Amino acid sequence: MSPASLAARLLRRAAASSSSSSSPLRALTRRSLHASAPVPLARRLPSSAAAAASSPGITARRFLASQSPASSSSKASADENLRRVIDSEIECVVQSEESTADKHIDLPDDFPFEVIDNPGDQCITLKREFAGETIKAAVYTNFDTEEDLNEDDDGNSDTDKESFRPAIQMVVTIQKPEGSILEFDCNFNDDELAIENMRMLNRDNPDADNVYEGPPFSILDESLQKAMHRYLEVRGIKHSLHDWLYEYMMSKDEKEYVVWLKNMKEFIGN
Repeated sequence: MSPASLAARLLRRAAASSSSSSSPLRALTRRSLHASAPVPLARRLPSSAAAAASSPGITARRFLASQSPASSSSKASADENLRRVIDSEIECVVQSEESTADKHIDLPDDFPFEVIDNPGDQCITLKREFAGETIKAAVYTNFDTEEDLNEDDDGNSDTDKESFRPAIQMVVTIQKPEGSILEFDCNFNDDELAIENMRMLNRDNPDADNVYEGPPFSILDESLQKAMHRYLEVRGIKHSLHDWLYEYMMSKDEKEYVVWLKNMKEFIGN
């Protein structure tokens, strides 16, 4: 896959994600850091609807698709066409000179974190123990935000496609044996790790609503902001992680994309 093709795919991802809020992703990320049991899925059919459907006075109206040979033939043709397109896309990704799907990303020297990367997850977790604290950083790729790589905004769309890079963002939690949990929302800018927000969480109910989260980080006193950056830096959360994280997350995204395509092909074939 050429750089232009990869950039185009990333741009499509960004356009698709721009219609949704980032808060659900943050909630899911926080849940992945704190949840100890699977989250139950909502029932497909509300109990009131189920009761209505079973009432003797209500008749369900069913519309059956045609089972004519022509209809079956059209379905087979459409399915086969989709399988061919999926095969072509998989081949394009895997055999590209720029492909990182099979590339092993080595850890940097003296990397202090354990990397938790579960196949199928959209984020990874960095974890370490530090002076009696448990530090976790859920790292994800935000396709709705791009790094500002071009200072010259000349309106050249081709240049924009070539240079588009999704942003790497983190939700960092610092937990002691007892007491509250300190959480930071961070993202990587060109020259620093930026802290967007920070909050104290109740250990027993980290997802509680209507909790005072403090003022926006950007309006805190400058000396307090610097002290908070230093607080994270000594725990290993710093800008020097960016290049490795970006390479790792792009490789993960490509691997997950290939698996997603293969799963879709398997579903179509069954």
